[in-house]
Amino acid sequence: MAEEDPAVFTSGTLPSDPRLLATVTNAYLGTRVYRDILHVNGVYNGAVGDCHRADVPSPINVKMSVAAEDSLTETFSLDTRTGTYIHTIQAPGYTAIHRIYAHQSLVHLLAFSITIQRSTLEGEPIIVNLQTQFTPESPDLDLHRGADFQGAHYIYGKTLVPEVESGPQPTVHMIWTPVLQAVTLPEEEKEKTWEFLTAVAESEEDVKRSFSEGMSLIVSRSLYVSHVQAWTALWKGCCVEVEGPLSLSQAVYGCLYYLLSAIPPLGSSDFPFSGISPGGLSNGTSGEDYWGHVFWDQDTWMYPNILLFYPEAACAILKYRIRTLGGALCNAQEQGYKGAKFPWESAATGREVCPEEVYGNEEIHINGDVLLAFEQYYYFTQDLELFHQAGGWEVVHAVAQYWCSRVVWNPEDQSYHIPGVLPPDEYHCAVDNSVYTNVIAQRSLNFAVDLGSQLHIPMPEEWEEVRKKIKVPFDKSRNYHPEYDGYCPGEQVKQADVVLLGFPVMYPMDPEVRRNDLEMYEPVTDPQGPAMTWSMFAIGWLELKETVRAQQQLSKCFSNITEPFKIWVENPDGSGAVNFLTGMSGFLQAIVYGYTGFRITKKHLKFDPICPDDIKKLKITGVCYLGSKLDFTLTKEDVTIRVTQASPVLQPPGLEAVLAGTGEHLPLNEGQSISFPAAAGWIQKVETI
Repeated sequence: MAEEDPAVFTSGTLPSDPRLLATVTNAYLGTRVYRDILHVNGVYNGAVGDCHRADVPSPINVKMSVAAEDSLTETFSLDTRTGTYIHTIQAPGYTAIHRIYAHQSLVHLLAFSITIQRSTLEGEPIIVNLQTQFTPESPDLDLHRGADFQGAHYIYGKTLVPEVESGPQPTVHMIWTPVLQAVTLPEEEKEKTWEFLTAVAESEEDVKRSFSEGMSLIVSRSLYVSHVQAWTALWKGCCVEVEGPLSLSQAVYGCLYYLLSAIPPLGSSDFPFSGISPGGLSNGTSGEDYWGHVFWDQDTWMYPNILLFYPEAACAILKYRIRTLGGALCNAQEQGYKGAKFPWESAATGREVCPEEVYGNEEIHINGDVLLAFEQYYYFTQDLELFHQAGGWEVVHAVAQYWCSRVVWNPEDQSYHIPGVLPPDEYHCAVDNSVYTNVIAQRSLNFAVDLGSQLHIPMPEEWEEVRKKIKVPFDKSRNYHPEYDGYCPGEQVKQADVVLLGFPVMYPMDPEVRRNDLEMYEPVTDPQGPAMTWSMFAIGWLELKETVRAQQQLSKCFSNITEPFKIWVENPDGSGAVNFLTGMSGFLQAIVYGYTGFRITKKHLKFDPICPDDIKKLKITGVCYLGSKLDFTLTKEDVTIRVTQASPVLQPPGLEAVLAGTGEHLPLNEGQSISFPAAAGWIQKVETI
């Protein structure tokens, strides 16, 4: 029997809950299969409190059926290798195949095709019915009918209500080929394919150009081929292969597929990327899945995985924050502070669009989360241009200003306090000195001072003063970090909070303190809390080489994975956001940062591998450190590192691996591999004298 492909999810039935259907998205367009709406990146309707992704009617909401026969076999598949949803009907004498996809490289295009293949030499005409209930209407857009274009229909319209007064009201232009009620394979033909195209853009010129390009590719029979080629290239540059349980391999492929579907195509500057929301582009209509807003979920949870493989896409995420800095400056000013306060919920402008005031006012750790992403990018790529010329320094400066204006000096303990905040644990509001918030603020100021010196910019003395004297709550008697001033051990918490100090924040602490933090918060974290939490406990236990405890935590994630398309739900009871990219990304971090021990530091990419008993081998393809592409293969016994592409900007002799135990330096040359017994170490630039 052929081994099951862990990258293809197939079922004979569809889930009863339509929220759990497969999604087809790229960085610009997204929808769930068989859904009557689609969404466009950055296009929101509604003022603050009601701001949500604008619903755009979807011409690809089409179902395929044939006349009832007793011996029909149907399968529904999501092929993550090709980014394609496939419905197949096997009937006596023929096969009908319905493919749906969001084009991976031509991001303004959605498409579907119907293929009929006759398995006998001759026979009757074969009819496949196409069911669609498309109506060119939207509650969020003032839509108008334009003149048909190249035999296709055309509508356009702008959003009805701007996010803020006098704010942008983007226009959506859409051209689509009319859907037939049925397609027929004539009796003399063996096989035929019908292709249906939808193009969406923000201008008439762009939508017509995109549609024409798509139709040209259809004529040359290469539209779908070019989509598959783009996915092949994406997977070639980034893959995580696990030799272990099939369920783990499937989970990893599913998480990577949904996350890669959300990032801008490489080399593309086709549109200003507007970030990634917890439910991706397939969700976010009014009242659904956080309205399509961007949270810390993007910067803290999704971003580290993207940075590891595709720094160019990570940079696009940072540029979204740079573009919305103006809104963040207004948010801080409105609250009476200096600098910038990034919104807890962000849409197109950077103004706070959270429907509930408490989060926007108090969950200020978002500022540190944003800056940690900038810091990781700089240390991983050494790209100063983003900060020097593209506006990155302005973000760093504004966040440092904010923290210095937000702290309050406490003469009793001679330290700076941050009062009245909501920590990541949202069960406790208006607390003082959330340890996570204070540490991430300190981390922001550390980076601001370090980067300023790199850019030869004079630093305000205040930054140095505050970063040295900000309070970091610590209980010396119990040797652990209380979540905030006055936290009582045993109080329930919603989600990962204090454990984030160890990773991703990498706050310096003794291993015993790290263990105590894990021991203290693991039993009191709400088991019905959001999915990404358990991954962070798993990473903590992996740091301490407690693989059994780590696996116990990671296994909890599987109750958030739904069948058959590996869609994640936010909470194990099925509530919350669906296609929950945050949970998927936490899970991926447990694999690509947990098992490898990868840590991004100022001058190194550290590693400290550990393989649990049920994994024979872990291969991570395409780690892009300082511009070089590296493959890592880990087993219980050995580590192999192969350089598949040397950095185009790093001067020879390039990179080397240094083993912590022996101090041995191993050159990393393009096209060559090094292997050594599993041990901790780091990768660095070769120091030249």
